[in-house]
Amino acid sequence: MVTVVTFCAGDAVARQYPFGHRDRNVNDLGNQFVPFHVHLWDLLHGRADGGLLVNWQSGYGTSFLPDFGTYVSSPFALLVGVFPRDRIDLAVYVITLLKMMTAAAAMACLLLRLRPGRWWAAGLLGTSYALCGWTLMLASYDPMWLDGLIAFPLLCLVGEWARAGRRPVVSVLVVALCWTANFYTAYIATIGAALVLTARLLTDTDPESTVRRKLFAVGRGALSVALGIGLTAPLLLAIVKGAGLAYPVTRGFDPAPLPDLLVRLLPGTYGFSTPSLYVDTAALLLAFVLPFHPQVPRRTRAVWSALAVVVVASMQWNPTHLFWYAFTTPNGSQYRQTFVLSGVLVIAAWLALAHGLPRPRQLAYGAGLMVAVVGVGWIGADKDLAGPGTYPGAAGGLVAAVGALLLLRRAERLRRALPAVLAVGVLVAVQFAQSGLSNAWTDRKRVAAFDTYPAWGQRQTWQDDAVQAADGWPAYRTDPGREQTVGNDPLVVGGQGAQYYSSFTPEVWTNTLAQLGGGWTSDGRSLQSLDNPVTDVIFSVGARLHSPPAPHAPGPNTGAATAKVEPPTVTRRQVPPLVTVHGAAPAGYGESPYANQELLLGSDVYTPGRMRVSDHQGHPVRVGSGGFRVTGTKGGGPGSTYTLQSSCPAGDQIYLWAPYAMASVRLPGQPVVRYTGRWRSHRAVLQSLGTAPRGGTFTASVEMYEPGTLDAGGIGCLNPARLAAAEQRLAATAATRVHVTDDGISAELPPGSQGFAVIAAPAIEGWTCSAGSGSHPAQSYLGLLSVPLDGRTTHVSCSFTPPGLHEGEAIGGASLLGLVALAGYGWWRGRRRGTGEGEGGTGGGPGGRSVAGAEPVNAALG
Repeated sequence: MVTVVTFCAGDAVARQYPFGHRDRNVNDLGNQFVPFHVHLWDLLHGRADGGLLVNWQSGYGTSFLPDFGTYVSSPFALLVGVFPRDRIDLAVYVITLLKMMTAAAAMACLLLRLRPGRWWAAGLLGTSYALCGWTLMLASYDPMWLDGLIAFPLLCLVGEWARAGRRPVVSVLVVALCWTANFYTAYIATIGAALVLTARLLTDTDPESTVRRKLFAVGRGALSVALGIGLTAPLLLAIVKGAGLAYPVTRGFDPAPLPDLLVRLLPGTYGFSTPSLYVDTAALLLAFVLPFHPQVPRRTRAVWSALAVVVVASMQWNPTHLFWYAFTTPNGSQYRQTFVLSGVLVIAAWLALAHGLPRPRQLAYGAGLMVAVVGVGWIGADKDLAGPGTYPGAAGGLVAAVGALLLLRRAERLRRALPAVLAVGVLVAVQFAQSGLSNAWTDRKRVAAFDTYPAWGQRQTWQDDAVQAADGWPAYRTDPGREQTVGNDPLVVGGQGAQYYSSFTPEVWTNTLAQLGGGWTSDGRSLQSLDNPVTDVIFSVGARLHSPPAPHAPGPNTGAATAKVEPPTVTRRQVPPLVTVHGAAPAGYGESPYANQELLLGSDVYTPGRMRVSDHQGHPVRVGSGGFRVTGTKGGGPGSTYTLQSSCPAGDQIYLWAPYAMASVRLPGQPVVRYTGRWRSHRAVLQSLGTAPRGGTFTASVEMYEPGTLDAGGIGCLNPARLAAAEQRLAATAATRVHVTDDGISAELPPGSQGFAVIAAPAIEGWTCSAGSGSHPAQSYLGLLSVPLDGRTTHVSCSFTPPGLHEGEAIGGASLLGLVALAGYGWWRGRRRGTGEGEGGTGGGPGGRSVAGAEPVNAALG
């Protein structure tokens, strides 16, 4: 409860949702994690388009099992189902609190298992762990990572059971639960638990704990981990395969300077590129006291102190850094394993306390070492890392913690309760003040550093209502629109859109959408809707929402001050069904998105326009190999202004493709169109500038906000009449009936259909299709699903199986058999032991020793 109250108090001080007006949905919390919880709500209530295997709402049809296993497979996530859909933000917040509280309880249980001691001290140190800097800085807005915070102490308990030869079946189930809840942080927690088990074995001085017994303990632990991970293989392999098929994002690793690293031990610091090593000062002081505590065995002091140093070093050295992340540098924060170090520090603090309260000399030594270490950070660290309360808070906390521990020692010696209660109260106050204020400071800094997204409000309610009213799935798609609120609008407000933001965004879909003029952010992982009549016909988008720009919308000159609060409008279009018939597949896409759209449409509907670009002084800009190279500054200005001249047939729709321009473009009498391109993280989407005037020639003003390029073939003139005729031709030979399921699609075709049945969905790996006889892997028709036709077949069907699922099922089945065998062996051994005791023995071994001691095989398995 202290954990929850402290965290909520920090959010209340920061006036952050749900205690104030500041948005909590920062960065990926608003863009990914909350939307996937909304989709889970829809699945639980039967409202989703798709199921566990296929998500028909995002990316025009994508695999969902990897997303499920990464974002919402935690048992806690199911709690979203008991909240109203429009209170999903509150649901995620409550789940976050419950996970923190569970982590604190799990760590407290582990500490008491490692060594008996004061229950209240174990509880406080559990809270220190749950509210460590990693939680406040990263995991509080990456709620699925909090499952790793819980997993670390649980997996350490599995190691303890392995040492004792107890609970083999429960150990396997605990491992399986941790890896199911969130495989990513469970992997990190497993490494951490292995290090803790190693430390425990190295410090075990029991004469009966021979090398052979220690090896058996390692074997039991390894068996539990192997079987537990094996049980999760159907989900795990689907995730691994999905990650391999995702659009690649590469990142390098730059270790943080040592002073920056050390200063992050203190409360009230913030820095995205450095690990948040904070645990409250009382816990940190006890960890620094451990090397000097004479009541703690020397080997224990040496091993646990060395372990903390080793973990820190492993975070800084590139080979071990890669090992923490399965040899893939993460995209984003590069210190996601920091919670393991926090756990090691808390265990060290517990060992220092559980062996007896430290004496004044040991406290002085520990405080001196702590001041020296932090002093290195204070002298050389980046001054922006520390907040205004960092050093006063650390100093005050250190004095209060030393005083409380001295008072507690005196109360214990005099056997008086009141001073002990006062001392414990001071320790609680230090923890509450430091962690609460650290959380508040982190909230403020994070909101200033990253994009924020509003909680569910009037805008989302209007959009949801409009989508539900227009929805005609699967007869046609309803796209929630180009003016997105978050990166996964289709999951939040419904519909079936091109938008999709995930760690598993398929490379084939990113490339296909880009060839058609699509845009992205997040290095190609966050795809945006393409508001274009041609692609709407291609992908059977019969209804489309148009909303005012969101208050937080990225790009030049946008923000809350210019955002309108009004309902969206819906435009409708005559489109063919999801399955159409095409002739022979073209060789591939070219450079122009207009020509690429025509290839997929099967008709010519664009007229290219020749571009001329001039700077603010009227001088022409020469065309280079990458197009017109233009410059600009963040605030705009004369040197950032250009004119674009071209011509289109009167009445045609003018489109501009400028994928790597951060700019505002405007035709006279038309609204401003904003482009948000930046090589290589952002790609601007193809957009309409307006209608060509009577004379055909037009001049657009361009204001650049940073250096970029304007493609020489960027102007395309769309003829609406040609497009209408092309749609009618497609519809005339398209499927007469389409049926969509949670894991597939089928269609009835007109007799005599030849060529390819093209399904308006990306050709991601995992689709198997049939047309008449036999099933075969789906073919790609310019990036879309297709089935070859022979002129006789009138029925086609495709089913989807996430890559890796079948292999995972085989491994999971074998692991389940192994678990059953392990449970059966335990039952047989129990009966045998009971029979032995009934005959006068105490365990079947010589001299009354247990079976585990007498029989190495039993020890290894049980």
